[in-house]
Amino acid sequence: MVTLTDLGNEQFISLETFRKNGQGVKTPVWVVGEGDKVYIWTQRESWKVKRIRNNSQVRLAKSDQRGNTSGEWVSAQAHVLDTPEERTKMRQRLTQKYGLMARLFLLMGRLRGNSDGQVVIEILAA
Repeated sequence: MVTLTDLGNEQFISLETFRKNGQGVKTPVWVVGEGDKVYIWTQRESWKVKRIRNNSQVRLAKSDQRGNTSGEWVSAQAHVLDTPEERTKMRQRLTQKYGLMARLFLLMGRLRGNSDGQVVIEILAA
């Protein structure tokens, strides 16, 4: 059985969020694990954030960068964390796990002027 801890060690996972009509929408994302939680970094105005605010139920599975899944799906609860402290912690987590790629990704966000337009999605076991 796959756990959130297992998924937190992956390079990419597929995050499935749900529309109001119940239809699932899958998105490949970077993920950082910490204990029995995983964290995702995304745009504050993204559709996945809007869907999570409406329905905190999500599913996760190991995937490649294109979202092709391999392995079983794990049901979980997601919460949006939108404070400067959480964003700072997440930048550190991303840099620690993804190194140069994360630094470049974060730099591009700053250059575009949207580094504060990000939120952290915290995911816990259902």
